[in-house]
Amino acid sequence: MVRDGYIYGIGLVIVAAALKWATGYWAWAAVPLLLAAFFLWFFRDPHRAIPAGAGLIVSPGDGLVTETVPVETPDGPRQRISIFLSVFDVHVNRAPIGGVLARVVYRKGEYLNAMNPASADRNEQNAVTVRGEGIEVTFKQIAGLLARRIVFNYKEGDTVQRGQRVGLIKFGSRVDVLLPVEANLLVRPGQRVKGGSSVLAAMAAAEWAQPEPVVHGAAAVSAAPGGASL
Repeated sequence: MVRDGYIYGIGLVIVAAALKWATGYWAWAAVPLLLAAFFLWFFRDPHRAIPAGAGLIVSPGDGLVTETVPVETPDGPRQRISIFLSVFDVHVNRAPIGGVLARVVYRKGEYLNAMNPASADRNEQNAVTVRGEGIEVTFKQIAGLLARRIVFNYKEGDTVQRGQRVGLIKFGSRVDVLLPVEANLLVRPGQRVKGGSSVLAAMAAAEWAQPEPVVHGAAAVSAAPGGASL
């Protein structure tokens, strides 16, 4: 559970109790209790099995893959994978690869619907470049129509592990991942992925083991190719 869930949930339970005390009827407490349950569910943070093996790039968020396209960036050509997070998805973000945070750039912007391709450039966003494992991967936390706050818990120069929790986008949003052009994409539009456990792409020489049973609390377990997730 993300801390925000407890803050919103407990606050609404207190409001519900106050309404019951003031009116004498539990019916007045129904709405804040339902909202409390929603926030506790929304800010869930489930355990994820992190794939082990060199050259793997995992999804930084849960959601629906909406686009896989080549793009031009100031750093040269890249492949972009866009993932839409609805209000029903887990909104905790994870590092796509292990390495050093080479750049962390926050930019204010608009709040277009995250399904709109223009949101990739025009919406409020936080772009994070991770350099490690011989490659460089950038992922963007992009605010959506409902999202009004992007949370990122690290700074430039920090080291992260593949699949490590790094931040959060509150409510509907989008995550874009910019990959090297030589990466072998393992997902396609219309496919659902899970943050930290779904493999989005692999470098040419990547190898990893067959799936193993998940042991809760383990640092890493193997995952199957093709973006398979738990």
